[in-house]
Amino acid sequence: MKKLIALLLTLAFILSLSCTALAENKLEKILSIGEITFATSPDFAPSEFINPNATGDDQYVGADVELAKYIAQGLGVKLVIMPMEFGALQAAITQGKVDMAISGFAYTAERAENMQLSTFFNFSEDENGQGLLVLKEKTGDYTTAEAFSGKTIAAQNASLQYNLVTSQLPADVKVKLITNLNDAIMMLVTGKVDAVAVDADNGALFAGNYDSIAMADFHFDYSSEGNVLAVTKGETELIEAINKILDEVNEKGLYKQWKDDATELAKSLGIDVN
Repeated sequence: MKKLIALLLTLAFILSLSCTALAENKLEKILSIGEITFATSPDFAPSEFINPNATGDDQYVGADVELAKYIAQGLGVKLVIMPMEFGALQAAITQGKVDMAISGFAYTAERAENMQLSTFFNFSEDENGQGLLVLKEKTGDYTTAEAFSGKTIAAQNASLQYNLVTSQLPADVKVKLITNLNDAIMMLVTGKVDAVAVDADNGALFAGNYDSIAMADFHFDYSSEGNVLAVTKGETELIEAINKILDEVNEKGLYKQWKDDATELAKSLGIDVN
């Protein structure tokens, strides 16, 4: 009898675990635990950057951080921020180590294949899209893709700009992988690279901060509908809940307000604005 009871208890425990695993998708788990983990690369003001005057999670600021807070508030849970290098974000999402990633993501087919992407936000008004920063004295030398033949181009690993450099510039271009754009700008200014691949909006702001650099006349063939955020592939319930919140953000124009406020904060702290 004791063996039978023990067997029944074991079977009941196994069944309970199986039912829990089947019942809880990522959204249900987030709501059950009461927190959502958010990964970002805080080196890209005004989207995400560090306020040196704050500590803990309060040090992470920017428009994307405000968006993450708004999503957490909309879901009724606590936000847990997990900073990491940009190149590590995709792996963190695909492996399910974090619940969502927001870090200036542009839509790409590769990201859509490996991650569940949201609807668009942060719509760009810059018609030039994506391009390259070069030394101001050499802007006229770079009017075509072929002009970059044999040059060294800095680009963030796993970024849209990296994909554009490797797909639209000559095959003999040397790509210098960098973890943040501020380092890349210093490499350009000091002659360690010939150009830096950037979003045109960001490039214009960098050029405003450094007199010696400017956007090249050449621009990549690319059109953007805005940014997206990412969750683990297949987590449709979570992305649907987030998309409803994003619809509200877009309707109210909240992201632009957050971006404007973050830009002013970054400038007041002496941080270069991308």
